[in-house]
Amino acid sequence: MRFVMRQKVLFKHCDPAGIVFYPRYFEMINDCVEAFFDEAVDVPFEELNSEGGVPTAEISVRFARPSRHGDRLEIALTCTKVGRSSLGIEVEATCEGEQRFLSRSTLVLVDGTGRPSAWPEAIRARLQDQGMRRVA
Repeated sequence: MRFVMRQKVLFKHCDPAGIVFYPRYFEMINDCVEAFFDEAVDVPFEELNSEGGVPTAEISVRFARPSRHGDRLEIALTCTKVGRSSLGIEVEATCEGEQRFLSRSTLVLVDGTGRPSAWPEAIRARLQDQGMRRVA
């Protein structure tokens, strides 16, 4: 299953040359993650962060082509694995079918002390219902 979010490239995303300043892509990735939990998993991100958090433990990004002010991006999130406390995701941004970036990340659910915490069964079930495989 792919969760898709649309994002128009705004002035605030761009550097003086009019292309997306790469740290803004990381903000877009996080916006997509938040929207995914809110809309697809039906658990608002603020709820997950109320007594702990869901930090990104690892991320890699391949920037394929620049995006410019006014471009309309399609940002698609795919879950690649569900662990005990981790979630593997892939986020791809395209514009008119042309890849702009591809990121791979691992998110980890942590408790209030910052220690990894198992996904609650209700959330795990929602993730698994979306066709993601569980990894021991």
